[in-house]
Amino acid sequence: MTHDAPESPRTTTFNILFVCTGNTCRSPMAEAIAREAVRGRGWKNVEVASAGLSAHAGDPASPEAVTVARRHGVDVAAHTSRRLTPELVDWADVVLAMGQSHLAALNRMGGRDKSSLLGSFAAGGPGRGPAVRDPFGGGEAVYEETFLELTELVDASLDRLAPILHP
Repeated sequence: MTHDAPESPRTTTFNILFVCTGNTCRSPMAEAIAREAVRGRGWKNVEVASAGLSAHAGDPASPEAVTVARRHGVDVAAHTSRRLTPELVDWADVVLAMGQSHLAALNRMGGRDKSSLLGSFAAGGPGRGPAVRDPFGGGEAVYEETFLELTELVDASLDRLAPILHP
């Protein structure tokens, strides 16, 4: 008679996905901000990713996003874009979109029950918060405003998730 070792407990992660249009500005900055914030909070088993509705796979983050994020101690220089897929939506436990068009696409991909505008999620519920304006084509000052807005929204969103994610 053989005795099998007890099965190791499975480690599960809580997966957060940020979505924008091209995955070169807003969502990669939000992803990097969230990753740093999760690390700073000491949370384990939280994964963060980003994708874009119209992303061209492999594009780098925009130069302005890289510069502004670096100024705030956040690194997006190694980021490469990826297109939003139903598999990514399925992977995520919560999907935070930058605008209404992103939310509509998420709903079509089966993410209705776990998707929200980032601004609304941060503010506590549907219709309570704004969309995040796309800085694409703007100068560093516009990216700076977007970065600061994303920092506030990501922190508020993580505060909402804290009861279930705190170690």
